[in-house]
Amino acid sequence: MIDKIKSLVEDIKQSQTDSAEKLEQFRLKYLSKKGEISQLFDSFRTVAAEEKKVLGAEINKLKQLAQQKFDEAKENLENAAASNDAHDLTRPGEPYEVGSRHPISLTKNEIIDIFNRIGFTVSEGPEVEDDWHVFSSLNFPPEHPARDMQDTFFIEKDPDILLRTHTSSVQSRVMEKTQPPIRSLFPGRVFRNEAISARAHCIFHQVEGLYVAENVSFADLKQTLLYFAKEMFGAETKIRLRPSYFPFTEPSAEMDVSCTICGGKGCNICKGTGWLEILGCGMVDPNVLKNNGIDPEKYTGFAFGMGVERIAMLKYQVRDLRLYFENDVRFLKQFKSAY
Repeated sequence: MIDKIKSLVEDIKQSQTDSAEKLEQFRLKYLSKKGEISQLFDSFRTVAAEEKKVLGAEINKLKQLAQQKFDEAKENLENAAASNDAHDLTRPGEPYEVGSRHPISLTKNEIIDIFNRIGFTVSEGPEVEDDWHVFSSLNFPPEHPARDMQDTFFIEKDPDILLRTHTSSVQSRVMEKTQPPIRSLFPGRVFRNEAISARAHCIFHQVEGLYVAENVSFADLKQTLLYFAKEMFGAETKIRLRPSYFPFTEPSAEMDVSCTICGGKGCNICKGTGWLEILGCGMVDPNVLKNNGIDPEKYTGFAFGMGVERIAMLKYQVRDLRLYFENDVRFLKQFKSAY
C-alpha cells in the first residue's frame, strides 16, 4: 500500500488542472467518494494493526496534498476569469436613469400647492358623468350649444350619460353633499369633441376652484387670482379681468396675465398685446346654489377654472399641445421639479 501511496503522490503532482474540465476530472479521480483516496481508506480497514499508524499518516498527507492542489487550481481559475471579464468589478454598479414627472402633472401639482396655502382642499369626481351634474345643475339651458354633439361625447345608448366636459361637475357634487363654507379645488381630465391641433385636443386637464361662504365678494375673487398669478408666474406678474359670460357665474370674467415671455412688452406669443388669457371666473350664479341645495339668500361664492395645458405651455414655453400626449421620452425627460 505504501507503494500505491507514493505512486499517487507523483500522479497528483503531475496532474494538469489548468482548465475547469481538467480540474473536475482531478476532483473525480482523487477526491470524490469513489476516487483513489477513498479507495485507500476502504483498504486501510484490512491493514494490520501495527501498520495502521504509519499508513494512516501517509494517506492523510496524500489527501491534504490533493485537496491543496485542487483549492489552489480552483482559485487560480476564478482569478483568471475575473481578470478576463470585460467589466471592472471595482467600479460602482450601472446607474439607473431616474424618470421625471410629466409636465402636466408638475403644473397641476404646483397649482394645487399654491391654492392649498390659502385653505383650498382637493375634491375629485367621476369622468363618466350624467347630464344633471355636468349641465343642468350648473344652469345650462336645454338649448345651450355645449350640449350639442359637436362639443360633447355622449353615450349612444343613454344620452343622459357623457364624458364630462369640465370639472365643474365635481363642484355640483360637493355642493350637494356639503354646506358652506366650501373652499375646494377640482383637478381632473376632461373631454371635448374637438379637432386635434397644436392649440387644441379632445382630451385635456382642468383645475377649477370654488369658494362659497357668507359675504364672499368679487374683490375676494380678484385677490385670490392675483395671489395665484404672482405665485405661479412671478412677483412682477399683473392680471386683468375682462367681462365675459358663463351659464354658471354672474358676473363672469376672463382673466389675462402679463406675458411671461416678453414681460408685457408684446411678442408673437401674446400677439403683440402683452397679455395672455389663462382662465375664466365669476361669482356663482344664485340658480346654481339653489339647484345644489344651498341658500342663495344667505351664501355667495366665486368659481374659476383653468386649463392645465395652457398654464404649462406658458410656464415651460411649449408651443405645441400635442407634445404632452405623445410620450416622447426626449421631450419628457427635460422636466424636473420639486412637484
